[in-house]
Amino acid sequence: MPAPVSIVIPTLNAAEELPACLEHLMEGLGAGLIRELVITDGGSTDETGAIAQAAGAEWITGAPSRGGQLRRGCAAARGEWLLVLHADTRLEPGWAAAVAQHVQEGQGHPAYFRLRFRARGLLPAWVAGWANLRARLFGLPYGDQGLLIRRAEYEAAGGYPDQPLMEDVALVRRLTGLTALPSAALTSAARYQRAGWLRRGGRNLWTLMRYFLGAAPERLAKSYSK
Repeated sequence: MPAPVSIVIPTLNAAEELPACLEHLMEGLGAGLIRELVITDGGSTDETGAIAQAAGAEWITGAPSRGGQLRRGCAAARGEWLLVLHADTRLEPGWAAAVAQHVQEGQGHPAYFRLRFRARGLLPAWVAGWANLRARLFGLPYGDQGLLIRRAEYEAAGGYPDQPLMEDVALVRRLTGLTALPSAALTSAARYQRAGWLRRGGRNLWTLMRYFLGAAPERLAKSYSK
């Protein structure tokens, strides 16, 4: 019987972060959990492709739109379950056991990891705490928390839309029974450290509100990347 989980990672010039992301996935191979690794790229010009090839990943290329990249990657994956991760996310030790238990006992519900930043201090803990509260109360985990979802539920929800931003929110809003896994996703704090924790956190909240009010993802993506 094949391993149940396909890992899907969208990339765009991710050579600096991708190796550590892949290194933290190794325990899933040892546990017989990972069927394949699918890296869906948006036109990288650095060493991302070489890193993916060295890791034995299936390499998919297309236009640089995170939603479109994820849609193509999930369509190519063959596992019963999809585990979608960002390239700058590292799963903490013990994640494989948490995922395996959920696959066996989670009644088919989609799941996400608790967010932690790879930074110390009060503000990183506060921002992560808000993100975890948002996910728990409103069922809105972001992509940097990962998403573990059974293929049948993914397809029934229509999959990721081909849009450059808020593709994760668009999908999870159509899901029910979202569950927090007893394991953390450690994500990069670079955007927050460049812009300032409160400023970036406020911008993210404002972006989410604008999206709910009907702003086009393409327009939001332009202001988000600044």
